[in-house]
Amino acid sequence: MLNSPYITGAQESILIFVQSASFAQSLEKIFVANGYRVSLVSTETAAYAAVKESAPSLIIIERQDGIAAVLRHLRTSVMVPIVAVVNGSGHCRDEEWLQDYDHEIDLVLCNQTPREVVARVRAILRRCVPTVQLQRHFRARNVHMDLDRHEVTVGGQKVELTPKEFQVLQQFMEAPGRVFSRQEMLNRVWGEGYALEEHALDVHIHSLRQKIEIDAAEPRLIVTVRGVGYKLRA
Repeated sequence: MLNSPYITGAQESILIFVQSASFAQSLEKIFVANGYRVSLVSTETAAYAAVKESAPSLIIIERQDGIAAVLRHLRTSVMVPIVAVVNGSGHCRDEEWLQDYDHEIDLVLCNQTPREVVARVRAILRRCVPTVQLQRHFRARNVHMDLDRHEVTVGGQKVELTPKEFQVLQQFMEAPGRVFSRQEMLNRVWGEGYALEEHALDVHIHSLRQKIEIDAAEPRLIVTVRGVGYKLRA
C-alpha cells in the first residue's frame, strides 16, 4: 500500500457507496467537517458514474454480496484506495475479509465509528505516493482557466475576475457536474468561520456569469439547481 501509484492532493475527495442512509449521512457529515469533498451514492450505477465524474481520492464501500464484481468494475475506471466497511451488527469473519483483500480492497473496517473511519482514511491518504502533478489547467466549453498564471480566458480573450470570482470559478472547474450548495461554496471560498449570507454568493455568481457566459440571462455553463445550489455544466 505504501508504494501504490495512487493520486492524492490538497483537497481529497471521498466517494461513499453505502446503502444505509443514516450511516452514509453520518460519514458524510464528519468527512465534510474534516475538510474533504464528499459524494454519496447508494447504487452501483451511481457509483460508477460518480467515479468517472468526480475522480475521487478514495472510495468507501459497504461490504455486501457481490462486492467482487463491483470492485472489478470500479478498478477498470480508477486506481485509488478502497475501504470496505461493515456497519451495525455485521460480522467480520476471517475468511471473508481475507477474500476482500484478495479482491484489491485496501482496508476492511468492521463496526467502526465514523470518527474511526475518518482517522483510518486520513492515514491511508497520508501514505499515498503522488505520482502525477495536480491539474493546473481547466477547460469548460470556451472557458479556459490557468492556475499558474491566475488567468481566465473566454474564447481566447482574457477576462478580469475578482479574487473571489476566480476562487468560485475554480471550485466549479475542478469538479464539473458536481452540485454545490450555497453554504458549501461559501465555506470553501470564504471559510467556515466567515459570517456571510447565502445571498452574497448569488451576487458573485451573477457577476461571474456576466463575464463568462455567452448570454448571462440564460446561462449554459454555471447553472442553477433549484432548491440546492449551482453546478458547472461542462
